[in-house]
Amino acid sequence: MHQIQCEECRELTPSYEIIHYGSMEDGYRQLCTRCYNAEVAARCELDDFEHIELEPVMMLDKKGVEHVFHFRTRLFGTGVGIDAFEIRDGVPGGYQFSVIGDPQGELLSLLGRLIEKMRRSLSVMYLEDTDLGVQIAGDNGIVRGRIEWDETSDINTPALIIDGREIAWDEFGRMLMSFEGFQFKLEIHDRSDDV
Repeated sequence: MHQIQCEECRELTPSYEIIHYGSMEDGYRQLCTRCYNAEVAARCELDDFEHIELEPVMMLDKKGVEHVFHFRTRLFGTGVGIDAFEIRDGVPGGYQFSVIGDPQGELLSLLGRLIEKMRRSLSVMYLEDTDLGVQIAGDNGIVRGRIEWDETSDINTPALIIDGREIAWDEFGRMLMSFEGFQFKLEIHDRSDDV
């Protein structure tokens, strides 16, 4: 896991916990989320904001597969977000979840909302492995996931994260061909929305 030294507290921190913070006028610093949150709280006069460190948790998906989630709390003035994510090859990958709340609200109740969102998502599988390869599961034709950038493509092609696994755009297109002639509805939501 790649680590970077926070320019404020000088602690070595995993790269996914570092925020490039500042402005063109004043310059940028690499801060750990604790130091970043302290800076934002001071600038926004949020004297009561308390950064909390959350330990990773393990949860099971519908198939009984274990997923270890790390947490990150980020203050952004008008709100606070808590992210939950798996680590793949030293960076966030796989399942990722986020909730946004009031920076002056109770962080533990926001965490409770996030955990419930994670449980709901992990209790459903949208894909199934078949003799014909990966297919869209069930009869309802619903698939939920996240849009990411496909690092293996030399053109601007998305990859989809469905059921915590990366699905290439052309592979998803192949899955859709079993629905040839059907209609579809595509909805795109912010990652913090409950859908």
